[in-house]
Amino acid sequence: MADQHLDILFTAPHPDDLEIGMGGTIAKMVKLGHRVGMLHMTSGEPTPRGTPETRVQEARAAAEILGVQFWDILPLTNRELMDSPEARYKIATVIRRHRVKILVTMAGRTPGASPDHYQAQLLSEASRFYAQLTKWNDRFDDTKPLRVDHLVYRPVPFAAEIHHYPSRFVVDITDTIDTKVEAVACYKSQFDDTRLERVSHYVRSIAGAEGASAGYAYGELYALPRPIGTTDLVRMLGEWNVPPPFTQPEDHPGTLNWVI
Repeated sequence: MADQHLDILFTAPHPDDLEIGMGGTIAKMVKLGHRVGMLHMTSGEPTPRGTPETRVQEARAAAEILGVQFWDILPLTNRELMDSPEARYKIATVIRRHRVKILVTMAGRTPGASPDHYQAQLLSEASRFYAQLTKWNDRFDDTKPLRVDHLVYRPVPFAAEIHHYPSRFVVDITDTIDTKVEAVACYKSQFDDTRLERVSHYVRSIAGAEGASAGYAYGELYALPRPIGTTDLVRMLGEWNVPPPFTQPEDHPGTLNWVI
């Protein structure tokens, strides 16, 4: 099943980036029956307490918890990840081989953290384009060209700049937030008990804030580089789950009492 087709592929530079940023949505898409993949661009090593072997084991354990049908770690170099033709070929080959419909990547510069994060965004954008190129199959392990339907950003909550994307949406992860935290906890080489407590608090806090903005207990916010289209405005908007600041008295239907 290594070459099975995927409905959606999530990608980021290091093992644990996907779990921290998008783990709730990954688990949610699996739960809904979609074919989901995770692609780590590098092993994330070296780090002070990890090893390449350990990170592979941790990434495998996290992927099993999230339930994805496919996961892999590319042989690109941590700390030196750059938007280059060679790296684009590798990522685009995975996209082409698995006939990916939706590509999701983290987005935004993180000057206080690894520069690999922003390079991963550039690589994902370029690789999506490269995946459709013809007469270059030899550069992509002889896989066939593919036009990816959608590119989706997962904005970094603390990026250097505030971006105004053409459209944004929130995925309800209320029923997968615990699975997300459990997957993050697989990276014991990166998060001892103290760090895990802090990162778990961060994960739940961000998900609580992003979820509340759309009426959910927990959510993950995503963005598109284009407007969202619809043929049914009512179905797209659905019900608004945030309770309004008033109640309707039972003995006086049609009148409102404000409750602050």
